Amino acid sequence: MAISLSSLNRLSVPRPPRIVIYGPHGIGKNTFAGAAPRPVLINLEDGHPAGQAIDAFPRAESFTEVMEAMQALYNEEHDFQTLVIDSLDWLEPLVWAETIRRNNEANPSKQWSSIEDAGYGKGYIATLDVWREYLGGINALRNDKGLAVIQTAHAEVKRFDSPETEPFDRYQIKLHKMASALVQEHADMVLFANFKTSVTKSDVGMKKVARGVGAGTRVLYTEERPAFLAKNRHNLPPELPLSWEALASSMAAASEAARISEAA
Repeated sequence: MAISLSSLNRLSVPRPPRIVIYGPHGIGKNTFAGAAPRPVLINLEDGHPAGQAIDAFPRAESFTEVMEAMQALYNEEHDFQTLVIDSLDWLEPLVWAETIRRNNEANPSKQWSSIEDAGYGKGYIATLDVWREYLGGINALRNDKGLAVIQTAHAEVKRFDSPETEPFDRYQIKLHKMASALVQEHADMVLFANFKTSVTKSDVGMKKVARGVGAGTRVLYTEERPAFLAKNRHNLPPELPLSWEALASSMAAASEAARISEAA
């Protein structure tokens, strides 16, 4: 198709969001995702909260089964509005296994038994083609079928080598750095869920001791800080309660503010 100014579209109507939510184990990521409108779960780690009903595919044990679940949602009639994928770090070994299978099928004389066998990070580069297929499936369900997508992930603390400061530790998504970067670029929101804490200092003998203090309040961070990765494309407040209602309300308010600003 020839590209010209007549092919321009005005992107004023927001599409359903592609969300990545990550945080420590047990913080409530699945409870958050399960409260989204008409959710359906691609189950990878079999860890959905007890007492919260949700329709779910059988636990996927291969990358092919993950894609078959997406294909079923694309081809078959249903009334689901949100796809939940739990979790990205349990999906990653399936992506590695699929990458190894494809290499071994295409190169009988250069078999891999692990993703490291390619050498010098080449195996992880090869996984990005498989990751892109997965993300393409998400795009098709969002763009053509109107599904929002929530992908959960666990957090890990890793050293961050900043070009502007001394290295420091921060929370990151528990994925290989290449896959993590690709997933974050693709997402409309990367949300960090954690308990809200503050630090108090007290004198103990001849020194001051810092202690973390918290009341168990669970929060959702939407903008990056030195301590964690986060982003959003919806002009959200930097901090929200950890609940689907709070996020949906903030998204609606931001959308209405943008509409009023455009009309002015």
